[in-house]
Amino acid sequence: MGESWIFWALISAVFAALTAIFAKVGIAGIPSDLATLIRTLIIVVFLAAIVFATGQWRSPSEISGRTWLFLGLSGLATGASWLAYFRALKIGDAARVAPIDKLSIVLVAVFGVIFLGEKLSLIHWAGVAMIAAGALVLAVF
Repeated sequence: MGESWIFWALISAVFAALTAIFAKVGIAGIPSDLATLIRTLIIVVFLAAIVFATGQWRSPSEISGRTWLFLGLSGLATGASWLAYFRALKIGDAARVAPIDKLSIVLVAVFGVIFLGEKLSLIHWAGVAMIAAGALVLAVF
């Protein structure tokens, strides 16, 4: 199961939940953008250590321009998401901020269909709608 996408997605969910809890405690007393910077620097050091330790490093010239473009755009989107998320955590309850943030699941489904040509069945769209409704119920009521 260690190489299953489901395994890694569940691990991601656990760490994403811990991120919200740890961040909510960690941002007390400092600006949310500074907290995001500190978190990002820690991520850079941690990932650099993993990449070098596992032999995954490549020369930047070996990476295609298309890869650089889309990873760059992804990085900008991640940074914007983190800044907004930490700002929301600074002023709102983690239990209400996180469900709204997870509306990204709904947007990924929609964007996947529009931009990547992915196909979702009626049952999948029902699941997407339930995720959206659940996130809104958690955040609003």
